[in-house]
Amino acid sequence: MAITRITTANAIADSSVQNIKMSNIVQSKNIIINGDMSIAQRATSASSLTSSGYHTVDRYQTSITNIGTWTQSQSTTVPTGQGFATSLKMDCTTADASPAADDALLIKQKIEGQNLQYLKKGTSSAESLTLSFWVRSNKTGTYITRLQDADNSRNISQSYTISSADTWEKKTLTFAGDTTGTLNNDNGSSLELNFWLGAGSTYTSGTLNTSWNSITDANIAVGQVNLADSTSNEWYVTGVQLEAGTTASEFEFLPVDVNLDRCLRYYQQAGVCTGRAYNTTAGEMYYAFLHKMRSAPSAILINGTTSGGENGGVVHISGVSSHNITALSGDKLTTVSCTFQVTCSGGGLSAGAIIGVQGNPFALSAEL
Repeated sequence: MAITRITTANAIADSSVQNIKMSNIVQSKNIIINGDMSIAQRATSASSLTSSGYHTVDRYQTSITNIGTWTQSQSTTVPTGQGFATSLKMDCTTADASPAADDALLIKQKIEGQNLQYLKKGTSSAESLTLSFWVRSNKTGTYITRLQDADNSRNISQSYTISSADTWEKKTLTFAGDTTGTLNNDNGSSLELNFWLGAGSTYTSGTLNTSWNSITDANIAVGQVNLADSTSNEWYVTGVQLEAGTTASEFEFLPVDVNLDRCLRYYQQAGVCTGRAYNTTAGEMYYAFLHKMRSAPSAILINGTTSGGENGGVVHISGVSSHNITALSGDKLTTVSCTFQVTCSGGGLSAGAIIGVQGNPFALSAEL
């Protein structure tokens, strides 16, 4: 007689628990990547900043338009007892007490549209979004956060107040759902979160836009304090969470490997790769990415022209000699691999010889 498996109440319970556990692992309620500022592949500090770019903490772009000089860092100053180990810090090193009309300073994160379809934006069922974060500054007063719909040129702003100098404060802001303008279901930038830190009259001369509307510059950052007005000023943020709904839940801490994998989709540094020399000064090397990237990336030679050894010398394996990289270009770039075309100084390579690199001299960027 065949034996039939009997499903017990305990078996059902165990199965259900396992499904719940798996669901919690794969789902992420936080739309923001690296909200605890724990991943900083490029650097833990960058100084003399006067222009826009990605400088330190992964996924956070700094936008600077003629408003002071800054040092940005991954700081260990964090709110006590909240579970955070790092924050993003902006430190003013050259002041601008009177910004011109078009001057602006903000921190932003751009989000892919295909990750946002569940928000049902542009329909009658559009979800509200709630933003929560911890913030600290010596500069008290009004600050502006903003959501920008890049697909439909729409936006909404909310203000918050830093009430006590040099004190961590938790802020929670809710943005109504937008029934106009669906988000593209692709890997492009559809939604941006902005933290404004300074703004000229172009962005502050109107009435703060606290409901979804077409973009009017004058209504974006009304009331924003000028963090650039003194070299004593600094601003910290951590625990950034943006989630569907009208209430803020506890911050979602992810394992460091999961958090890093999410960041590698947009930026990663190339490790060991090998190839062959064409001649005495040039060659090609193949590299398989650590993680599939958002799109075919651009290849970057870190620090411009690198020096040899651990900072990125090309090694002529057969002769075990180092040659400084003077130029780099990416070729056959896909979302999973590429080849690096490198030029070296001083000669010394030989056609067909195996070459490789030490350290991480190359970077790959597929940022939005």
